[in-house]
Amino acid sequence: MDPITPRETGWIEVVTGSMFSGKSEELIRRLRRAQIARQKVQIFKPRTDNRYSEDHIVSHSEMRIASQVVSSAAELLQLVDPETEVVGIDEGQFFDMELPAVCNTLANAGKRVIVAGLDQDYLGKPFDPMPQLLAIAEYITKTLAICMVCGSPANHTQRLVASRDRVLLGAAGTYEARCRRCFDPALAGAEARTEKAV
Repeated sequence: MDPITPRETGWIEVVTGSMFSGKSEELIRRLRRAQIARQKVQIFKPRTDNRYSEDHIVSHSEMRIASQVVSSAAELLQLVDPETEVVGIDEGQFFDMELPAVCNTLANAGKRVIVAGLDQDYLGKPFDPMPQLLAIAEYITKTLAICMVCGSPANHTQRLVASRDRVLLGAAGTYEARCRRCFDPALAGAEARTEKAV
């Protein structure tokens, strides 16, 4: 992290990258350090993400930390206590477009806001509202996975199942980390066309 630390104000940190790149692990690591320092921490995740647990953020490596579930970005403002010093938010890409404004409001109120989420969807396109959040964050950490085809640094999430839905919850078997060379954004669409033709 940058040696320049904001004084007497809050700030926004974003941890972003492809699936299987350690975003949630890094989020959990930062939140645990804040808890060890006896800071008041509140942690949230979107209601849509119920893959591993209803009341915990769980990484693919099975690290976990207790969290609250919210249905919208606006609900965060209602639930964050005035005394809270650190706010953690996982799966930022599943929130609505109000998330950047909500994070700004929290940071302006003196809170350290840490958000983890995908920066690109399965087509390799920016995954809103993460780009808007990246634009206003003081600190950005870009995590890389390892390409499951060739072993190069991976920046993309390859969908392996036939679906054109932008949001399709899944983990191993549904998605793979891929590098720029091995990533094929047309793969899921091609499989979908093949299935319809059968």
